[in-house]
Amino acid sequence: MKNTIVLVALAAGSFAAQAQEATLRVVSAFAENTQYVKNLMPMIQKLNAEGKGRLQLNFIGGPKAMPPFEVGNAVRTGVVDVAMTTGAFYTNIMPEADALKLTQIPGPELRRNGAVDLINRIWNEKANMQYLGRVIDYTPFHLYLTKKIDKPDLTGLKIRITPVYREFFQALGATVMQTAPGEVYTALERGVVDGYGWPINGIFDFNWHEKTKFRVDPGFYNAEVSLVMNLDKWKALNGGQRDLLMKYVIALENGNDSWKKVNEDDIRKQKEAGIQVITFDAATAKQFYDKAYEVGWASAIKASPQYGPQMRKLFSK
Repeated sequence: MKNTIVLVALAAGSFAAQAQEATLRVVSAFAENTQYVKNLMPMIQKLNAEGKGRLQLNFIGGPKAMPPFEVGNAVRTGVVDVAMTTGAFYTNIMPEADALKLTQIPGPELRRNGAVDLINRIWNEKANMQYLGRVIDYTPFHLYLTKKIDKPDLTGLKIRITPVYREFFQALGATVMQTAPGEVYTALERGVVDGYGWPINGIFDFNWHEKTKFRVDPGFYNAEVSLVMNLDKWKALNGGQRDLLMKYVIALENGNDSWKKVNEDDIRKQKEAGIQVITFDAATAKQFYDKAYEVGWASAIKASPQYGPQMRKLFSK
């Protein structure tokens, strides 16, 4: 009888432990071979090891599992629980997401100065999302071309864009075309576009270097890829589960210094691949850089008069 009672108690305890374990479905807007996913997978493995019985992350996949521009809405509606994506891919849900590219200070400082709290007030209200943290930093965007230019004038050129640099490239005279990353190689190969915007690193993940002849310096904005979570699912986690999740997200964010080395390596690889660098004189380069932020913040504030000025204050140096 006693043994039966013990077994029942153990079974009940085991059931309770299992009932408390939460499994979060995770998707990436970027392919599995990108550095973003390569950095995420060890974090997931470590969290799952420590979180056994409490919290597990189930990585479903990248664009083959879900088109990149559908990821934001999938998080908002709870089709998936967590996504690694960029704000530029879900501006259809909330225009404020595009302002994340305009941050000029690193992720840990954005936590300290209240910017992340502001982000979450907006994301909670407008997108049913909890913003968890940033997984890339210190990484400017660049304009890559198949044709040479001698001044920051893109008149007559067709440039592949995401919402990140739509207004900026249009302000420089470009004809723009939005596509998913997986379609860029073919567009370059067929001459459908004359160039594209992308961070200083990552073009080798898609073999775009094979069709790229020039990179324009200086870079502009700051590449943003972050982890976001369905707000209802976030609220359903208990305190311990949230703490465990954020422990690993913040560790990933604090490791973003590693992108500096990645960027250096990609600059070297681009040179070795024969990609030539287009530079302007100092005054023109400053105008090019300043124009990017002038256009970016004008667009952000127009789209969100309530929050745009607040974000600018906390995101800028």
